[in-house]
Amino acid sequence: MSLDDLKRLDREFLTPAQVAEVLGCDPQGIRVWARQRPEGLGFPVCLVGSRVKIPRRAFVAWMEGKSSGTQAQAL
Repeated sequence: MSLDDLKRLDREFLTPAQVAEVLGCDPQGIRVWARQRPEGLGFPVCLVGSRVKIPRRAFVAWMEGKSSGTQAQAL
């Protein structure tokens, strides 16, 4: 999956696996960072119980250099 593929999705949230594929890293690493040090990721994450969700629009903006800063939310 590419960044362009993510842009075309009709979902509001991405999974760590989708993001990891674009970034070329391990999805488990994203999950761990999201829980322990979300500010280290550079893009916002939402913690939903035991799940990690990434807002698609915010991630795409971050990838394009249009956004900075991180926030983590537990829902």
